[in-house]
Amino acid sequence: MAAERWMLQTKKADFHEMARIHHITPVTARIIRNRDVVGEDAVEKYLRGSLKDLYSPHLLKDMDLAVEILKEKTEQGKRIRIVGDYDIDGVCSTYLLYRALTRIGANVDYEIPDRIKDGYGINESIIRAAAEDGVDTILTCDNGIAAVAQISLAKELGLTVLITDHHDIMQEDGHDLLPPADAVVNPKQSECSYPYPEICGGMVAYKLVKALYEAFSVPEEEWLSMLEFAAIATVGDVMKLRDENRIIVKEGLKRIANTKSIGLLKLIERNDLDKDQITAYHIGFVIGPCLNAGGRLQTAKLALSLLLCEDGEEADRLAMELKELNDQRKDMTKQGTEEAIAQVEECYRDDKVLVAYLPSCHESLAGIIAGRLREQYQKPAFVLTDGEECAKGSGRSIEQYHMFEGLVKVKDLLLKFGGHPMAAGLSLEKENIDEFRRRLNEEAELTEDDFVRKIWIDVPMPLEYINEPLIEELELLEPFGQGNEKPLFALKGLHIRSVRVLGKNRNAVKFSLADDKGVPIDAMLFTDGDAFLEELGRSRVIDVIYYPTVNVYNGSRTLQIIIKNYKIPV
Repeated sequence: MAAERWMLQTKKADFHEMARIHHITPVTARIIRNRDVVGEDAVEKYLRGSLKDLYSPHLLKDMDLAVEILKEKTEQGKRIRIVGDYDIDGVCSTYLLYRALTRIGANVDYEIPDRIKDGYGINESIIRAAAEDGVDTILTCDNGIAAVAQISLAKELGLTVLITDHHDIMQEDGHDLLPPADAVVNPKQSECSYPYPEICGGMVAYKLVKALYEAFSVPEEEWLSMLEFAAIATVGDVMKLRDENRIIVKEGLKRIANTKSIGLLKLIERNDLDKDQITAYHIGFVIGPCLNAGGRLQTAKLALSLLLCEDGEEADRLAMELKELNDQRKDMTKQGTEEAIAQVEECYRDDKVLVAYLPSCHESLAGIIAGRLREQYQKPAFVLTDGEECAKGSGRSIEQYHMFEGLVKVKDLLLKFGGHPMAAGLSLEKENIDEFRRRLNEEAELTEDDFVRKIWIDVPMPLEYINEPLIEELELLEPFGQGNEKPLFALKGLHIRSVRVLGKNRNAVKFSLADDKGVPIDAMLFTDGDAFLEELGRSRVIDVIYYPTVNVYNGSRTLQIIIKNYKIPV
């Protein structure tokens, strides 16, 4: 694993005044400031924001135009085809739009590209098929903003095209390079005045549903009954849990237990989760991967069929199929990750940018495995696999390395590429792989310090501060995730009074700890227990980064801390 450096957040504010105004502790005030939430209104919205704080869909450029066109096409009985994407955001977006258009009586169907055969987004074959099928209007979701040539073809064929998307927009001479669609709803447009543009495709679709329902006088309660899918899309697409994203996720999680989607409930059941206790973690690491597994290994239409299914028996079958696909995906990912790490250890350990070539790896897993390499080594990582005609790959980066710009520097070697600072995709001829690796490393301006993982501590909080009211107050900060990370506290020099390994797989370590004042606390660490005991040796002192919780066992409640990171002082 990469080396770690513990860093203390030092952002300034009058924490006692914040605490007084908002009826919280100074500890919680400090954490909120560390999340860059500044100003009374922003703090109050962060703590107690509700659905009334969501922004109007009519603030999105072309929203009213898109609604007007869809209303007209619906009333005329024209065929409308939704074209989504194969990931969780695309599936949820398609689900929301399909349910809404069906509800208002539209003549609607959907198409989702195949990850391997079609690749990302709308393509010419999908457009030509729509024209041949007598489709009048194409409505995209979570894609389309970059499809200039494809949308031009659709217009040549006489189709009406409406784009809903959230991806970044290419620029040309300082202006947005937009496809020639009849309406473009994307908060990233330069001329769009939407207050918070960092929303996912599912949120854009959800906003369109609200505006459509208003136009057709559908009760607001029906719009609210689909809110959980905007929340699932937001978490699944790893959007920052700030502003209205945070509100939609918080409210959506509350509604999952009462969702009208039999399929979603069956998926929760098949994963042995409690529908009343679903968190952002469960969406990101259990539900989301199952919904994504169809698009990775078979077809995303499996996940959409599950969400739309109204028959309990069929929904259970589909949920089981997706869970089994995800289990298969996990096994394949584990195998691929082990191969990639072995390759790096043998040949490329000293490289600044890691490039692993796994010819037999399923290309849909390349990005996940690249992410695992990045976590292991704290280095930018690419994983390349064999496609049908060339090598394909995905990359995941660290903050210090702009991955897309890195690819631009070697674009002469690439057949196709695209991406962002933190992630990218590419294809190249197999014979160019070694030169690709060499050139990336030659061009990379990274130092050894960049490969040290920085762990940011919110508060160095003594044990005597931990109590149940504080733990309850910290729940106000949920949901946790990208852009709203779980708070981290730290203490040095805790004395180990006792330690033992628990669990069938010996992957949990239970401690009784105490500070220099003798204040006791129970603690749990989830890791390889035997390896930890070997590392600990005869030492009876430990430095920890932790999160406080209440352990409930046999009706009794005790304070404990969950250890996230540790150091054994020399």
